[in-house]
Amino acid sequence: MARGSKSKYTGKQKRKAEHIEEGYEKRGVRRKEAARRAWATVNKSSGGGKKSGSGRGKKESKASSRKGGRKGGRKKKR
Repeated sequence: MARGSKSKYTGKQKRKAEHIEEGYEKRGVRRKEAARRAWATVNKSSGGGKKSGSGRGKKESKASSRKGGRKGGRKKKR
C-alpha cells in the first residue's frame, strides 16, 4: 500500500475527513492543506485506519473534538 492511500480507512472515517476538509475550505484554507489537516484530525481521534485482528479495536477519542467545538462564551467544567 502506497503512503497516503486511504484504502485502509472505514467509510465513517472517510466521511468524517471529507466533512472536516469542507469546514477548513470554507475558512479559506487551501484544498491540499485542508485535506492534510482533516486526515490528521481523523487519525488523532480514531488512531488511524482499520486494524485487523481480534481485540484490536479501540474506542474513538472525542476529547480534542469536544475541546474545539466549544463556543467562546462557555467555561470549562471542572
